[in-house]
Amino acid sequence: MKTKVLFFIFSLFFFLRTNAQCAMCRAVLENEEGQGAAKSINDGIIYLMAIPYILVFGVGFTIYWKYFRKKKPTNN
Repeated sequence: MKTKVLFFIFSLFFFLRTNAQCAMCRAVLENEEGQGAAKSINDGIIYLMAIPYILVFGVGFTIYWKYFRKKKPTNN
């Protein structure tokens, strides 16, 4: 347990600035002037990455809403 906590704290201090492009895409897009296509490619990759997170959040929220909300008593 102590090792996991130390690893987590250690990983918070060391992170790299990364780009979403693969090496081949970067090599092709760095040679372009204006960098418009490179920015568009990065935006598209971020968009494609965000969709699964949104779907998982939606499923989690639906499960929470269905099973964990308080039910109102019914008056007969």
